[in-house]
Amino acid sequence: MIRIAANQLSPTMADLAANVEMSTTAVRRSVSAGARLVVMPELVLSGYMFASAEEARSLAVTPQHPVFAAWAQAVAEVDGVVVAGFAELGDDGLVYDSAVVVDGSGVLAVYRKAHLWDRERLVFTAGDAEPPVVETPVGRIGVLVCYDLEFPEMTRSLALRGADVIVVPTNWPLESPPAGEHVPEVVIAMAAAHVNHVALVCCDRSGPERGQKWNQGTCVIDQQGWILAATADRNGTAVADLDVSVSRDKSTADTEYGDAFGDRRPELYGAVTDPKDPDDALAAAK
Repeated sequence: MIRIAANQLSPTMADLAANVEMSTTAVRRSVSAGARLVVMPELVLSGYMFASAEEARSLAVTPQHPVFAAWAQAVAEVDGVVVAGFAELGDDGLVYDSAVVVDGSGVLAVYRKAHLWDRERLVFTAGDAEPPVVETPVGRIGVLVCYDLEFPEMTRSLALRGADVIVVPTNWPLESPPAGEHVPEVVIAMAAAHVNHVALVCCDRSGPERGQKWNQGTCVIDQQGWILAATADRNGTAVADLDVSVSRDKSTADTEYGDAFGDRRPELYGAVTDPKDPDDALAAAK
């Protein structure tokens, strides 16, 4: 059983120093409240609404930046982990929309967002590595960033590779769902948790920022797909205590024989990974 704190923060656009201070304070506050898994939004160190690729580059940092050592020091006292998004300056000179996994020893992993949303492709280079499942003091953490969540192959892959919890730093642009409904991204997260029997943590942000507002859909979701905690206000924190080891049991609740993974029929799912053009596949099926 671990305490999870997903911090729905409001980064200051283009102010790295302010965001370093804000994020480090959030980690320390969460640890003081008993959290061992601390999550923050996508691009928490820079803001999101870049005016140009040059502005993004000016705010990009490497995984050796001192902020990550500060986060590591903060979570070391509880043997905890931080997952958060940042603009990464790669060794190859390219800029990535990345997420970092940090424990008390330092940076454990960096994941580069594979699916770039809309104008992000004018600013960032897409990552070309599969999302990691990282062994940490709080369990096996799978990492995605924002739009990655909308590709069910990504959450399925992480679950099949043993993730106990999938963590998703995100910036979800404001939508207006019908009364009483969740925004689509939260519904997708709930469904992914349910079908994979894996916990999910989505950490959205607040704002506004250069005219853009956000869904503020931060939530912690259990292995059955139910929301355990969500932010009650703009700059709030979703806090939940969760046994992440339950994710390793894929038996279907309230059934004698059902198994979320044992019942799979991969031989029937070839189209999911077939690289052929979709139009060609449709023509062949006619």
